[in-house]
Amino acid sequence: MADSAGLIARRRALLLGASVLLAGCASALRWDSPAAVRHKVRRGETLYAIAFRYGKSARDLARWNGLGDGTLIVPGQVLRLTPPGTPPPRRRTAAATPSGQRPLPRLPDQPVPVWSWPTSGRVDVAFRGKPGPGTGVLINGRLDQPVLASAAGRVVYAGNGLIGYGQLIIIKHNETYLSAYGYTRSLLVGERQSVRQGQRIATMGEGPEHEPRLHFEIRRNGEPVDPLRLLPAR
Repeated sequence: MADSAGLIARRRALLLGASVLLAGCASALRWDSPAAVRHKVRRGETLYAIAFRYGKSARDLARWNGLGDGTLIVPGQVLRLTPPGTPPPRRRTAAATPSGQRPLPRLPDQPVPVWSWPTSGRVDVAFRGKPGPGTGVLINGRLDQPVLASAAGRVVYAGNGLIGYGQLIIIKHNETYLSAYGYTRSLLVGERQSVRQGQRIATMGEGPEHEPRLHFEIRRNGEPVDPLRLLPAR
């Protein structure tokens, strides 16, 4: 009986250790933490995709890193995610931030686009709601239902590299505003392509819980805003 009790205790200890190890690995893989101050560029990433992931403005990232228009970044390049002169987190040393620098002044906002609905259907999950990333709204529909550009602009990302959004399209409308369309089934436009308002850019796919849904969001200077405050009433 004593041997059996000891064996059970050892098995429990091994299971506990494995769970701690897995938790540590999971946290290490969360490299998109909002508290991050640096990002190492991976193959296939664009500046807009990186900015979108961290809730930053691509315009700000380009300025903070001296990238000009920000179109040229290369794998292995390390980008700062905070303005020059920002105090580093306590766990880092002061040497991580160049001394004698002040944050760059904030650029003025550009005009708000005139928005239109990206697809028909009922808003099933509101802004900040779940399931989904909570950074936009989920609009119910049917598979392969048309997804339309909510305003004119240029496609700055089209792919499935951002976890939690499925196949995603990001459209830049000006230096202040972006819109994003997630859980799409078919991508009908590519990066750097100009689109007009109401143009068909994708088809609806399956979102959380395997329901046909579109994830739609609007970002102002990298920060998600409630699309229902900007879309026309219907």
